[in-house]
Amino acid sequence: MLSEKILANAIRILSIDAIQKANSGHPGCPMGMADIAEVLWRDYLNHNPNNPNWINRDRFVLSNGHGSMLLYSILHLTGYKISIEDLKNFRQLNSTTPGHPEYGHTDGIEVTTGPLGQGLANAVGFAIAERTLAAQFNRAQFNIINHYTYAFLGDGCMMEGISHEACALAGTMKLNKLIIFYDNNGISIDGNVQEWFTDDTAMRFESYGWHVVRNVNGHNRNSVKAAIDQAQSTLDKPSLLICNTIIAFGAPNKSGTHSAHGAPLGAEEVAATRKALNWNEPPFVIPKAIYKSWNATIPGQKKEDNWQQLFHKYQVTYPNLAKELIRRIQRKLPEDWHKKTQKFIENLQMHSQNIATRQASQITIEFFSKELPELFGGSSDLTPSNLTTWSQSSSIMKNPAGNYIHYGVREFGMTAIANGIANYGAFLPYTATFLTFVEYARNAVRMAALMNSHHIMIYTHDSIGLGEDGPTHQPIEQLSSLRMTPNLIVWRPCDQVETAIAWKSAIEHHGPTALILSRQNLMQQERTSTQINNINRGGYILKDCQNIPELIIIATGSEIILAIQAYYRLTDEGYKIRVISLPSTNIFDQQDKSYREYVLPSTIINRIAIEASSTDYWYKYVGIYGEIIGMKTFGKSAPSHQLFKFFDFTVDYVINKSYKLLKKS
Repeated sequence: MLSEKILANAIRILSIDAIQKANSGHPGCPMGMADIAEVLWRDYLNHNPNNPNWINRDRFVLSNGHGSMLLYSILHLTGYKISIEDLKNFRQLNSTTPGHPEYGHTDGIEVTTGPLGQGLANAVGFAIAERTLAAQFNRAQFNIINHYTYAFLGDGCMMEGISHEACALAGTMKLNKLIIFYDNNGISIDGNVQEWFTDDTAMRFESYGWHVVRNVNGHNRNSVKAAIDQAQSTLDKPSLLICNTIIAFGAPNKSGTHSAHGAPLGAEEVAATRKALNWNEPPFVIPKAIYKSWNATIPGQKKEDNWQQLFHKYQVTYPNLAKELIRRIQRKLPEDWHKKTQKFIENLQMHSQNIATRQASQITIEFFSKELPELFGGSSDLTPSNLTTWSQSSSIMKNPAGNYIHYGVREFGMTAIANGIANYGAFLPYTATFLTFVEYARNAVRMAALMNSHHIMIYTHDSIGLGEDGPTHQPIEQLSSLRMTPNLIVWRPCDQVETAIAWKSAIEHHGPTALILSRQNLMQQERTSTQINNINRGGYILKDCQNIPELIIIATGSEIILAIQAYYRLTDEGYKIRVISLPSTNIFDQQDKSYREYVLPSTIINRIAIEASSTDYWYKYVGIYGEIIGMKTFGKSAPSHQLFKFFDFTVDYVINKSYKLLKKS
C-alpha cells in the first residue's frame, strides 16, 4: 500500500516538472502545502470530478493563486479534465492551465485567484451562500444543502487589507463551515517576513471571533487531520488552521528560502529533489498505483448519487421548493418574467415621477425582488443613501434565510465576497456604495469582470450633483474607468424608465453590471414604445428633427435635461437638432453597425457630449470636431445647483457651444 507521503510527493513532482518546463511559476507553495492538500482532498473533500458543478460539493479556493500548480496537479490526479498534456502546457497560450487559476476556463476552479486575499474573501462569500441557501431550502430530514468551504492562503493574503475586511465579517457571522488553512512558512518574495510581518495572527483571528488551531504541523498527516476534525466540530465559529510548513519542502538546497517562491528550481535542483524524495520516474510520469489512490471519480460519483437519492425524496415531499431550487441553480428566469417586466416598465412610463435614479432603483428592486427571490442585496454601510432595501428585505444576521447583508464599511471586502456569492450559484447578488468609493473596491470589480460573475454593482451619488460633501465624495474619473473594463456593462440612466430597463438588462445579462445612479431628483422623459424598446440597445434617439440634423447632442443621466432644454431652444430658433440618450455605451457599442449609424450618423460631425464626469472618454463619440462638456478638475463643496453652474453645466453654456459648431458648418 502506498504511503501518504508518496501521494503528496506526486503533487510536488508534477508541480516542479510543469514549472521547470514552462521556465516560469511558483514551486514553493505546491511543495510546501502538498501534505495538507493530500489530507484534505483524499480524506475530507466532498466533490465529484464527473460533475464539477454539483451544487452540494465542498468548495475549495486557492487564495494564494500563484501556487496554481498545486491545484492543477490535484485536479489531474483526482480525475478532472486536466491531462498530462495540459500540465505540460502550463502557462502557455490558450492552455487550460494558465499561470493563475481562472474561473470558467478550467474544470474544478471555483474562482479566479492571484490578487492576494481576494480568494479568501470569495470563500467567505461561498460560506455565506451555503448557509443562506440551506436555511431557505433545507427541511427536517432533508439537508439538501450541507457542505464546507475550504481555502488555502499564504502570508501575502494575510498582509492584504481585504483579509481583515472579509475575516472580521466572517467571524461576526459565525460561519462555522468555513475552514481556512494558513501556510505559515514565513517566506515571501522579498525574504523572511519577520522583517515586515510580525502580527500575532492567532490572536488577530480570535479577536474576530474565529476558532484558531495553533501550531499545526503541515507536514504531519495526523496533525493536519486532528486540526480539521477540531474545526469541523466547532459549530459556532469559522476556523483558521495555522499550518507551519517549509516552503519548497523536499528541495534539498532551496527549501526554506525565498529563491523557491517565484522561480523554477532549475534542472539541477529538480534532479536533486527527485533524489531526495526517492522519486525515480521521468518527468510527467505518474505510476498507476498513485493514480488509483488519488482518483476520486468513483467515490465522488457515489457521493453525488447518494445526494441525488435524497433530493429525489425531497422533490416528492416538497415539489415546489425543489422546482424553485432547480430553477435557481440553472440560473433560469421565471416563465412569466418578460411579460411582467414589460408591463412594469410600461406602467412606469405612464406614471413616472421626478425622482432620483437611486430612488427609481429602489422602486425597481421592490418589484423585481418579489419575482426573483435569488436577489441577494447588500451595502457598505450606506443602505439609507444607496436605497438598496425593499419592503421584504431581511438581514441574514437576524434571519439565516434572509436576503440582505449589512457589509459595514468594507467596499473591497463586500465586492469580493459578493463575487463568491455570484460564483456559488442560486443567488444573484447586488452590492452598493457611492461611485467615488468604487476605488476601494476596484480590483474586486476587475475580478468580477475577469470571471464574468453575475454581480450587480450599484453606485449612487454619481457626480458633483451630490453637492456639499465635496470633492472627496464627488466622482470624476470613475465612470470612464468602469466603462473601459472588459466584460463590465455600465448603465447611467436618466429617469425611472431607463433605470428599470438597466436593472432588467443587468438581471438578464450573465455577467457583471454597474448601475450608476443620481442622488438628486431628475426629470422624467416622454417616450414612444419604440424609444422604450431601443433603450435596451444602450443608446437611442430621444428627441429628433425632420430631415437631417445639423447638430447631435449626446448625454447621459442627470445631464439629459440640459440636452433637452437646449434642444427646445435651438429648435425654436430653427435649427435641426437630435438628442441621443446613451445610458450604456458598452451595449450601444455592441449593436450592429446599421443601428449605430442610424442613431449617430457618421456624416454629421457637429456633436456635443454632456456628462458631469471626465471628458476624455467621449472623444470616441464626438470626434476631433465635436465638443465635450464635462469635468476636467475635481469638484468642490457647495449645493449641487451652485456646482452645476460653476462647472458650466447650464443651458446657456450648451447653447453657446452649439452656436460655435453650427456656425462652422
